[in-house]
Amino acid sequence: MTDRPAIVVDGLSKRFKGRRGAPDVVAARSVSFEVGFGRTLGIVGESGSGKSTVARCLMGLLPVDEGSIEVLGHRIHSMSRRALAPLRSEFQIVFQEPLESLNPRMTVEEAIAEPLRLHTSLGSAARRARVVELLDLVTLDVGMIDRYPHELSGGQQQRVNIARALATSPRVLVLDEPTASLDVSVQAGILRLLLRLQRDLHLTYVMISHDLATIRAVCEQVAVMYLGELVEMGPVEAVLEDPEHPYTRLLLSSELSIDPDETLPGPPEEDDVLPVVRPSGCVFAPRCPIKVDACDEAQPPMKPLDEGHRAACVFSGELNSKLVL
Repeated sequence: MTDRPAIVVDGLSKRFKGRRGAPDVVAARSVSFEVGFGRTLGIVGESGSGKSTVARCLMGLLPVDEGSIEVLGHRIHSMSRRALAPLRSEFQIVFQEPLESLNPRMTVEEAIAEPLRLHTSLGSAARRARVVELLDLVTLDVGMIDRYPHELSGGQQQRVNIARALATSPRVLVLDEPTASLDVSVQAGILRLLLRLQRDLHLTYVMISHDLATIRAVCEQVAVMYLGELVEMGPVEAVLEDPEHPYTRLLLSSELSIDPDETLPGPPEEDDVLPVVRPSGCVFAPRCPIKVDACDEAQPPMKPLDEGHRAACVFSGELNSKLVL
């Protein structure tokens, strides 16, 4: 173990070519963060914010246009797919849709054993023994070992995906909306499992989510993204209890209450939807209720606040006096 964080992302930018002459889509621009060993960073934002793009760049599944990514000391951004292949055992990803992530023609045993076959020299008997061990680790009955994905519930399918991700004893897991498609009661069980696995195996997580309750339950740090920009970052308690960016406040105001008698939020106002064209200044300016002329000039840099809390707003540090949602 070194003093270097498990994950270091510096100035990550990623564009996608626009279709039929349309402007390029900026999925991530100058995104920077670090994640210490055994810690969890949550990345939140609406659909189209760029959070899943960042996750795929972290895994080397997408090439980056600018910036650097180091995972466990490996410079992921400069490696070819062939060079990355032998390192895949050290960091894995769990996707949102559990059924779509599994080969329908593979049994539970075959699915979990696949990374063992690709990345280890274990024989068939040793692979099966490891699969049994992994099933116990994610609290699945060994009797499911010969079942196919369609014979499992959504929660069981996701536990198989987690077991498969853990097969080669990785140190980093990227969790891309791992509970989004599951029932609420099942979500809670998966989150408890992830917390236990992190504690027992000293795993480092990057959790991608749009659900702030999930971020509160699992993460120590949270990064808020909007239109490819990192607009706020810091300890979960600081960011979600005392946000210093108007967009973070908008996300918090849109959370559904557990009170069944509370009125649901209405449809968005005309100015409260994602812009079709990326603004030239602050990306949130078209939706911001406290916009000033300076907001149209440039994207504000991340301003340091207290104890690692940073926000990219001209009013960061004085937002409470400017905005009440």
